[in-house]
Amino acid sequence: MTRERRVSVCLVVITLALYLTTDIAHANPYLPKPGEAPIYARVGTCSITGGFIHFYSALFNGLFDKYGLKVEHVTLRGGIVSLAALSADEIQFIYCSADPMIPRMAAGAEAKMIGSTIVGLPWVLVGRKEIKRPQDLKGKSIAVSRPGGLTDQLANAVMKKFNFTNQDLKLVHIGGTGQLEPYNAMVQGLTQATFLTPPMDVRARRDGFGLIFNLNELDVPSIYSSMFTNFKGLKERPALVQRFVAALAEAIHFVEKNPDRGKAALAKILSITDPEVLQSAYDAYSKSLVNRRLIVPANAVAQAVETARADGAQIRRKPAEIIDNSFAEHLDRSGFLKELWGSQF
Repeated sequence: MTRERRVSVCLVVITLALYLTTDIAHANPYLPKPGEAPIYARVGTCSITGGFIHFYSALFNGLFDKYGLKVEHVTLRGGIVSLAALSADEIQFIYCSADPMIPRMAAGAEAKMIGSTIVGLPWVLVGRKEIKRPQDLKGKSIAVSRPGGLTDQLANAVMKKFNFTNQDLKLVHIGGTGQLEPYNAMVQGLTQATFLTPPMDVRARRDGFGLIFNLNELDVPSIYSSMFTNFKGLKERPALVQRFVAALAEAIHFVEKNPDRGKAALAKILSITDPEVLQSAYDAYSKSLVNRRLIVPANAVAQAVETARADGAQIRRKPAEIIDNSFAEHLDRSGFLKELWGSQF
């Protein structure tokens, strides 16, 4: 073999080795092996909302399938029912707003937060046109879902900020699993205001209601869409938990890069085709509040626990005991997030 030929062969071998090394380094460590049977999991959402766009997109665009998960989706009636089902292992994951769940976990519910896709407070207070500012609510009423639910907590936070007493502002508990029932109560004139998240704000404007207060102005640490699992899952099914978290991490990227498909997932679950409504939800939840790393913010959890304690809740667990960020942290350590986002990460 000539010297030139040997050099050529060496270059080919080196190039192939570098290619294989790079391919291994960039391989997604959370994908199933060829021929591996899918893992079954039931996932409960505690309401129907545009804020769950990443979960819906993963469900309807095959992302769970990609990670070897066969997911059955069930909608449950609020946090209490969801946590009871999770503790009994009737469902393996909950996808829900974190704020109403944290006090119950701190009180002893057997669940932990494993990741947060949206961090912030997207809620707005809307009402009749003559109510221009929160102070105008005095002597009025607000429709909320159920005692202890998220909208009930939001109402109490607004009352505290503006020094309202129970005599100044009445909370009317309508019930239901989402925002529609309280909204309809306002439309029917049973109350003068209620809390909404995009895209319901578009409907409210069209129906003649106005914005009273943006709850982001409360300036409190808040966690919205998040993932929860039970103790059994953490102990016996860590691979399932890791794949579920990875699928939601990719869903954030997917929704940002495929806005039409993200909005299509929302359209399917919300039974809405209105472009303005879908765009409102997309803008709210796929951009400013999104949390690419999925790390649960410990300061927000700690504040939620202390708020619950001040409100009289019996707290049995420390904030650190209701969080497990190890699965989200592994996404970063493995190089998965850097590979997913590239220079944007």
